[in-house]
Amino acid sequence: MNWHTKSIETVLAELNSSEAGLDNSAVEQKRAQFGWNLLQEKKKKPAWLLFLNQFNDFMILVLIAAAIISGIAGDLTDTIIILIIVLLNAIMGFVQEYRAEKAMDALSQLATPQATVIRNRKPEQLSSKEIVPGDLVVLEAGNLVPADMRLLEVHSLRIEESSLTGESIPIDKIHKPLEEADSSLGDRVNMAYKGTQVSAGRGVGIAVATGMQTEIGKIAGMLQTGDALTPLQKRMNEFGKKLSYLILLICVALFVVGLLRGEEPVSMLLVAISLAVAAIPEALPALITIALARGAKRLVAKNALIRKLPAVETLGSVTFICSDKTGTLTQNKMTVVETVPYNGKEEPNLPAGLLETCMAVNQDVKKAADNNWIGDPTEIALVEYIYKNKGEALYHQLQEILPRVAELPFDSDRKCMTTVHRWENQYLLISKGASESIAQRLEKSYDPGPWLQEASRMAKEGKRVIAYAYRLVDQLPEPFDYDQVETELHPAGMAGMIDPPREEVKDAIKACKTAGIQPVMITGDHPETAAAIAREIGLLEKDELVVNGRELAALTEAELDQKVERIKVYARVSPEQKLNIVQSLQRKHHFVAMTGDGVNDAPSLKSSNIGVAMGITGTDVSKEAAHMILLDDNFTTIVKAVKEGRRIYDNIRKFVKYIMTCNGAEIWTIFMAPLLGMPIPLLPIHILWINLVTDGLPGLALSAEKAEDDIMQRPPRRTDEGLFSEGTGYHIVWVGLLMAVVTLGTQAWAINTNHENWQTMVFTVLSLAQLGHVLAIRSDHTFIYKKGLFSNPSLAIAVVGTFIIQLGVIYLPFANKIFKTAPLSLQDLLICIGLAAIIFHAVELEKWIRNRYYRRK
Repeated sequence: MNWHTKSIETVLAELNSSEAGLDNSAVEQKRAQFGWNLLQEKKKKPAWLLFLNQFNDFMILVLIAAAIISGIAGDLTDTIIILIIVLLNAIMGFVQEYRAEKAMDALSQLATPQATVIRNRKPEQLSSKEIVPGDLVVLEAGNLVPADMRLLEVHSLRIEESSLTGESIPIDKIHKPLEEADSSLGDRVNMAYKGTQVSAGRGVGIAVATGMQTEIGKIAGMLQTGDALTPLQKRMNEFGKKLSYLILLICVALFVVGLLRGEEPVSMLLVAISLAVAAIPEALPALITIALARGAKRLVAKNALIRKLPAVETLGSVTFICSDKTGTLTQNKMTVVETVPYNGKEEPNLPAGLLETCMAVNQDVKKAADNNWIGDPTEIALVEYIYKNKGEALYHQLQEILPRVAELPFDSDRKCMTTVHRWENQYLLISKGASESIAQRLEKSYDPGPWLQEASRMAKEGKRVIAYAYRLVDQLPEPFDYDQVETELHPAGMAGMIDPPREEVKDAIKACKTAGIQPVMITGDHPETAAAIAREIGLLEKDELVVNGRELAALTEAELDQKVERIKVYARVSPEQKLNIVQSLQRKHHFVAMTGDGVNDAPSLKSSNIGVAMGITGTDVSKEAAHMILLDDNFTTIVKAVKEGRRIYDNIRKFVKYIMTCNGAEIWTIFMAPLLGMPIPLLPIHILWINLVTDGLPGLALSAEKAEDDIMQRPPRRTDEGLFSEGTGYHIVWVGLLMAVVTLGTQAWAINTNHENWQTMVFTVLSLAQLGHVLAIRSDHTFIYKKGLFSNPSLAIAVVGTFIIQLGVIYLPFANKIFKTAPLSLQDLLICIGLAAIIFHAVELEKWIRNRYYRRK
């Protein structure tokens, strides 16, 4: 309901309340109707169901099927190892999902535990959960607002609403009804909202909404939506399904072909099982999890804490970063950046300039024990300006020679504050307020036109303008009221202040654009202020749009989708609209990152592809809803995370390419050998060894590969791009075939030359060929001699270590029994190494061909 447009009398009548408050019977009736003033928690799944849901994944089901098949075939080693991998993945997923349930808990803790409520004409201290619609609530400085309220009475009341609206400056509140029904939350100045904080003054309001019906309750409802899938999750789901269908098809084809050739059904079933074991990349889920965990550890060192592991690589795919302004792009600290003194002919002979004197003494800030200023953020900024530019000594001198003797406090109707100071034998009256308000109180001989033009110029530059005027009198006016004191004033000047952008933000914005990422500002501030900041940091350029909340509300879903890619600044938007913006970009097939620090950011943080919360200024709600937390609240950290995310995805793609090429080689080898009239070349234990050791150790080391030189000059990957794009699929097929051809050639030659240990030679060639392959695929374009064979120490150690272990499998007697291998002569070993090296040189040749193709293109 539009409570802000209704008169006090109407509000009291509609809520069946009065200025005496509710009586006990009315409270009981309303509690029965509206319930307790609490945020309802999302119905949580039991822990056992959360755990079982981790197995509801196509790739995991395929791995379980492989374990069962291996067990039926009598190879319990395969079964045990596969099931351990599946179990570890399930536990990790369960822990992540369980932690995510804390978002609603953080929201529910925002309510203030106690509130002063007027009931039966008497004020009472009650738990805030007992408040019902119609209750009269007393607000004082320092209070958290316990419910959504229509204000009935205000006395210099100011409420800090940045956690809900994004507005960085405390809002002056009034009690009169407003005319505009569709005004945004930040413009409803006669309302107070649950979870915001009273920064100054006092007031009385009537509760109009409690619990889930409050604005913060609506946000809590939005948080009950599911998380968006990360690019990696989408690609791995698609990959798992396609791989499973392919494995099933190949196994059935091999089994049928064998039967048609007259092979024994049991024998062919064992061959098909061996093929399934070869095809399923048992180590892949574990390798991806470890790569993401390593990336998360590196990001912590760069002040980015990952809460949800699959999101590590998501920043490498985002195309839009929707950033809150206050505290994210700006410092969330008002700062005076311009002063415009009025050069009058007659001014009091003061130790400092007239404007500086007014700024120094017309304020109510104090210094706390920790030497920090406390008080209104605007006045703190004015005093800090004097401290910085005029010095501490002059500031204190002005306080001593101009003692305050009277004052007229700020009133949101007048938009003005006046203090009276004794100056020698006279009184110096200083008024401070909005430029329009001060202009109306100037002595009639002054033309307010130039004054207002100057104020307008500063406002268009995104500055908040504070105007000063003064009057010297011999005696204080009688009566001492607004009409007598704030009149016939002389202009002293104006101060312009802004919430300045972070110093490093310009470079971060530029880096985002270079990387093909579009930064967007979403804020509760006024459009002119937001646009000025956006232009200063390079976010807003020509032909790009600035839209306010009212204009956004007037757009249909289709109209928003049409414009959303050109809008770079959204001002005065509500939490629902932030969510709409994210969803509109996602409908346009963009991956969206949303940064924020307030309660109002939580739904869009949760629904975006990756939510990024501020670690210092962020609320608990925003942190729990986010995928990643910036520990230093620094926008530049996002750019570092983007680079790290792209590196992680590149490396994941490399070991997907590596593992699938190797598994492809095993599939081709096992599939083609019977067709060529040769015995099955590998035993299941050989396949498992290759998949978990020869594949696993070097594949794991690929996660430590350094970023490519051009990683931040590339555009983000298309959202519909699969794991096998950019030639990866072709590489897997042709290199896998080449490995199989070399391996089968080795088998044919060894059998024809009567090598009894032919199976060991086949096993060794295939294992060593994969080591050569992993060295070559460290870069898609750079030759290894340029990149440096030892530039990835982890991989160098893994390759050397795996080679030594492979030699142990060949030459150690106990390993011969386990793996059914036989020692090779030095000549045979050298032949195997030479044949395996063909793969390394073939992949290096592929880079040369690709580079020539791209240069011509």
